[in-house]
Amino acid sequence: MAKEKLVLIDGNSVAYRAFFAMHHQLDQFVNGAGLHTNAIYSFKRMLESIMDREQPTHALVAFDAGKTTFRHSFFEEYKAGRAKTPGEFREQLPYIRELVTDFGIKYYELANYEADDIIGTLATEADEAGYQVSVYSGDRDLTQLASDNVTVKVTLKGVSELEEYTPEHIAEKYQLTPSQIIDMKGLAGDKSDNIPGVTKVGEKTAIKLLTQFGTVEGVYEHIDELKASKMKENLINDKEQALLSKRLATIDRHAPIEITLADTKCQPVEVEKLRALYEELGFRQFLTQLDSENPVDEAEMADIAYQVVETLTEDMFAPDMAVILDTLTDNYHIDDIIGVAWGNTEKIYVAANVDLLQEPLFKQWLTSDSNKWMYDVKKNIVLLHRYGIDLSCQCDDVMIASYLLNTINQNNDLSAVANALGYYNIKRDEEVYGKGKKLGVPEDAILFAHLAHKVAAINELMPKVITLLKEKNQKHLYDEMELPMAHVLAQMEIQGITVNSQTLKQIGADLSERIADLQQKIYEEAGEEFNLNSPKQLGEILFEKMGLPVIKKTKTGYSTSVDVLNKLRPEAPIVDDILSYRQLAKLQSTYIVGLLKQIHSDGKIHTRYLQTLTQTGRLSSVDPNLQNIPVRLEEGRNIRKAFVPSHKDWVIFSSDYSQIELRVLAAISGDENLQAAFKEGEDIHDSTARRIFHLATDDVVTANMRRQAKAVNFGVVYGISDYGLSENLGISRKEAGAFIDTYLSHYPGVKQYMEDIVREAKDKGYVETIFHRRRYLPDINARNFNRRSFAERTAINSPIQGSAADILKIAMIKMAERLSHSDIQANLLLQVHDEVIFEVAPEDVEKLKELVEDTMTHAVELAVPLVTDSHWGNNWYDAK
Repeated sequence: MAKEKLVLIDGNSVAYRAFFAMHHQLDQFVNGAGLHTNAIYSFKRMLESIMDREQPTHALVAFDAGKTTFRHSFFEEYKAGRAKTPGEFREQLPYIRELVTDFGIKYYELANYEADDIIGTLATEADEAGYQVSVYSGDRDLTQLASDNVTVKVTLKGVSELEEYTPEHIAEKYQLTPSQIIDMKGLAGDKSDNIPGVTKVGEKTAIKLLTQFGTVEGVYEHIDELKASKMKENLINDKEQALLSKRLATIDRHAPIEITLADTKCQPVEVEKLRALYEELGFRQFLTQLDSENPVDEAEMADIAYQVVETLTEDMFAPDMAVILDTLTDNYHIDDIIGVAWGNTEKIYVAANVDLLQEPLFKQWLTSDSNKWMYDVKKNIVLLHRYGIDLSCQCDDVMIASYLLNTINQNNDLSAVANALGYYNIKRDEEVYGKGKKLGVPEDAILFAHLAHKVAAINELMPKVITLLKEKNQKHLYDEMELPMAHVLAQMEIQGITVNSQTLKQIGADLSERIADLQQKIYEEAGEEFNLNSPKQLGEILFEKMGLPVIKKTKTGYSTSVDVLNKLRPEAPIVDDILSYRQLAKLQSTYIVGLLKQIHSDGKIHTRYLQTLTQTGRLSSVDPNLQNIPVRLEEGRNIRKAFVPSHKDWVIFSSDYSQIELRVLAAISGDENLQAAFKEGEDIHDSTARRIFHLATDDVVTANMRRQAKAVNFGVVYGISDYGLSENLGISRKEAGAFIDTYLSHYPGVKQYMEDIVREAKDKGYVETIFHRRRYLPDINARNFNRRSFAERTAINSPIQGSAADILKIAMIKMAERLSHSDIQANLLLQVHDEVIFEVAPEDVEKLKELVEDTMTHAVELAVPLVTDSHWGNNWYDAK
């Protein structure tokens, strides 16, 4: 019989390592709800790696239950001096616990005890029972548990590089036994845990003493044998401290845990729970992986009857029918339709012959006033436009409706949305069409069955979601904002924006020249040529040849990450040049080469807007992402010079809201000071700076003061913590916390709003924008502090961000409507954050300015004025 194998994971330690392993990407790992997810993402990969490597029969992740343990009862300063745990990390711990459970692994915590004690108790029991035990931790406290059956694996880099502590390894490294690790800490102490040890006794001295006398007690039994020295004097003076330190370092192997070895037996992965968690967290890569590993069992799928159509007849069409136009990939601007299906609960029709769409019966029905039910109406408008069909009639959209009902389900696959609404008789597209190299159109029978199942799903779901929207008082949001917005966005996507490829290439050539100059300069500073894109070679140049201080090491050598290089800036000019080289190289590859690949045959880029991605209602742009062109660098801004009007002599016109989120905050909080600043036309960041820095009227607000005030202003909007603000401003957390406290004391209405909205959220379970877009907060009353705290911050910022997004949508819908009924020669091209971009004939610029600014400033009536800034020029760059 195979030996039982137990894996024990120090949850807090490994999770903390996971957080800092991807700390440089903290801002990139945020889900639609604003939750930081870098630790969860990294922990998942570590957990999966551990389970794949170990293939255990039993597993448990142990967590610390709180800050206070039994050790504090006899030494209050235990672990004192540690930096406060970042809120961005704490908010992720509940989700890490949920992840562990969904993986079929038990987690456990015990009041008054540390994770180490839980692990020590279970490892001891398992050792005695003959189990093979692997303990994973990010520190060496647990190495005292090593035995013939217990290996302690300390993470050096993720879990890909480990130091494995066995009795043999400990003997080789320290010339000690595992139990003597405790004595070593008794003598040498442990700064990370604030274990004092003996004054001036380090690890080497401790090992020497223990090699000679065995234990701390043995040292004191033979203290008289030591020669007179300062060390001997310190040992004598610190005897009680040494014994206390040993006691603090000793893991309790008999903690009163209420979990048995049998409870740690690995259970099957909870696939559906994991899928829901990944969707909530926005882990699309993990969703794809999960789906490929867990295909739907065809035996569970109920058959759907359908008729294959070759010739159309009038009786095939009726109002309130579902319509499916399928493509192989998400990019419907370039992908062809591979199959068509339509029908109702009585009859479903399918066809592979796309030419049927062009026939009068089909075309007449699609363009008629009769309502159609769809999934992603924007996609269908764009697709049909490519086939010469104008789908401007009323169409209901399951995707948009389900998004309003549950913003967490941000999946563009109909099956995922259907599953979330309790309908399971449909496969994922990837199961039918494949992915990567295996992507392709299946044989007709498989294609037709899949299309029929999609039509059946829409027919089942559409009445259900409409009823739910009415029950939740969101039908007006669906009818008056999101559906009209889908039509506006479709027309913008169809219009596209012209890109001068020659200008883009010239910018690329200039960048290449600058990159080459920088490269040569770096070689001269280094004294030799090397591969600048090789972290290994760069590390050798910086840290071995040039002798710069080593900040961090990796498995392959020295870390040369951005955060490391930023810390090295003051040390040598070469570092600034390397950072500049990397920035320009990324601009070249991502935004020059990348954009050139996205220009269509009409000379335009046709981006796709994701209307159902974020939980705040904000729009996102993909293929390519035109909202993400870097503008902080002049070289990045230059890229906008390539975006030009499609008509000769026309201009690009831009208008954006000024500080709309802060204006929304002023309006919904009712704060008199904040409202007064906007009503009087003050610079809000100057106004805030004067308040938080206690400046007199005639005192000058410095650029740095304004920068810090701006960070605090927007920090409040986004629910930033003292840790987040300190990272943004490069100041201490104490200073950042003081800034936030001072801000709230000067804006009492904002503070009151924050308290009131959290109270309302706790009562209702959700918050709403001005226009009743809901954000459900299932954790607002959670017992877990971290989950509750994150939900409270979300409750505060969601009405602000969501209302701002809604205001811009209302303005865009009204602008498009007014423009269509005017004689102004102009086209709405793009939406980027709080900005809208048009192309317009020069003689109509002033008329467009009047129309746009009037529409935007009066889109809604707030307690403070809405203000826009408008500019125009020969290209997008000149229009800013």
